[in-house]
Amino acid sequence: MTEAATRRTPGTPCWVSLMVHGLSATQDFYHALFGWEFQPGPEHLGPYVRALLDGREVAGIGELAPDRHLSVAWTTYLATDDADASAERIRSCGGTVGVGPLDADNAGRMALASDPQGALFGVWQACGHGGTKVFGEPGSPVWNELVARETSMVGKFYEAVFGYESETVVSADSDHLTLRLDGRPVAAIHGVGRALPRDRGAHWMTYFEVADTDAAARRVVELGGQVLRAPRDEATGRQAVVADPEGAVFSVVRSSPRPD
Repeated sequence: MTEAATRRTPGTPCWVSLMVHGLSATQDFYHALFGWEFQPGPEHLGPYVRALLDGREVAGIGELAPDRHLSVAWTTYLATDDADASAERIRSCGGTVGVGPLDADNAGRMALASDPQGALFGVWQACGHGGTKVFGEPGSPVWNELVARETSMVGKFYEAVFGYESETVVSADSDHLTLRLDGRPVAAIHGVGRALPRDRGAHWMTYFEVADTDAAARRVVELGGQVLRAPRDEATGRQAVVADPEGAVFSVVRSSPRPD
C-alpha cells in the first residue's frame, strides 16, 4: 500500500488546516518558512487555499470572517470512510460535533469536532481530495500528537471512535500513549498534567519536517513569529515549538527514524 493510500485508512491523520484572520500575510509567512506555494481551494467556510510543495498538496489555510473571534490554531484531520457515521460515534462517546458533517465541494465530506477534553480535530471523508500528498520532506507534516491533561480517559475516546490499538508508556515523568492502526504508529497522546497551557487547553499539535531545526526556529523569529520552546533533542529528533505571527502553534522537527 502506498503512503498516500495508507493516509486514507480510517483514523489516520490525513490533512492539516489552519484558519487565520489575515490570509495573505499568513501565506507570505509559510512561503518564506517552508517554501509553500498556494492554489485556491473549496470555499465552503470562506476564502481557502491549499499549500503546495513542488505542486503537491501538503496543508490548507482559510480566512476567518471578520466577526469570527476564534483562536487561531492548526487542526489535524483524521481520515474516515463515512463522516456522518464518525460524527455519530463522536457524539455517542462524549465528544462534540461543532461543524458539519458537510460537503466541501466535490473534494470530500468533513466535520469539525472536539474530544471530551475539548481538543479540536476534524474528520475527512475523501472524494476528489485525498489529503496530504508529501511525506517526510522538509515543509511537510510528519507527525500529529494530542497534548492533553492525561491519556487514559481521552485515549479510550479515540480508541472507541477510530478503532486505534494503543500502547501506553507511563513513568514518573511521562504519560504517553501511542495510537496504532494495524500495528503501525499513526499518532500519539501526551499527558502533561498541570503543564497543560491554560490559554490553550488540550490540543492537537502538528509537527512539520525541516532540514535544520535551529535554522527553522531562527527563521520563524525573523518572519515575525515566536519560539515557545527552544530546539532540543528528543527521541524522535531535534524539535522546537514555535508560533506564527497570528499565534498558531506548531512544532518543527528534524526527524530521527521512528521505530515501528
